[in-house]
Amino acid sequence: MRLLSGDLSPYSAKIRMQIYAMDIADDFVFDLPLAEFVTGRLKDISPLGRIPILETEHGAIPESEVIAEYIDEMYPERSMLGQTPIERANVRVISRIGDTYLLNNIFLCLGQLATPDRNQGVIDLLMGQLLRGAVALEEHLASQGYATGGEVLTRADCSLVPALYMCDRTVPRLGVANPIVGHPKTEAYWARIQENEHAARIIVEMDRGLKARLDGTEQQRVQEAMEAAAALTKR
Repeated sequence: MRLLSGDLSPYSAKIRMQIYAMDIADDFVFDLPLAEFVTGRLKDISPLGRIPILETEHGAIPESEVIAEYIDEMYPERSMLGQTPIERANVRVISRIGDTYLLNNIFLCLGQLATPDRNQGVIDLLMGQLLRGAVALEEHLASQGYATGGEVLTRADCSLVPALYMCDRTVPRLGVANPIVGHPKTEAYWARIQENEHAARIIVEMDRGLKARLDGTEQQRVQEAMEAAAALTKR
């Protein structure tokens, strides 16, 4: 299977962490066709045109949570969703908080970084919603062990690691306090989870992606990919 994924994409990162933790990476190829990504031609693979996209022998699957469910069902003996209905419900709730209440609001606000005339009203609204999500996470998060408690890594952790990474590394660039700070369980969890080998690997990859974006390396790679694609069309 081929996973279209980018280092800094948190929704892609959650799928990569799941794959690493399930020890099934040998069954996947990780790729991102930059020219297609930048020009919007990923829609030729998936109508949504967003990563991650999982290409299988039966067709392409978009949306990170759908991909996560698919992988769990393909490898049921290694599933990271929990053993009982209540465990699975808790995993899904925390995953949804990470994806929807944290990441969605961060993504909607990131456009403000690209403009010299930031709309403070937009920032205040979205970051207020982000803080609301952080408060909810603090209530649902286990005080010990992994996200849902205990010593078993679940898909809740796979969702939270990239979400909390974005809270830690990106939100302060908007002039807003890191929403992790001031929430004791979340702060303690973020410190603990970074000791996990799979979480640490994802953080290294996302740091690499962030560095490439900030130092211009990413844009240079995009330009090179665009030039290579243009050269192919002229042949």
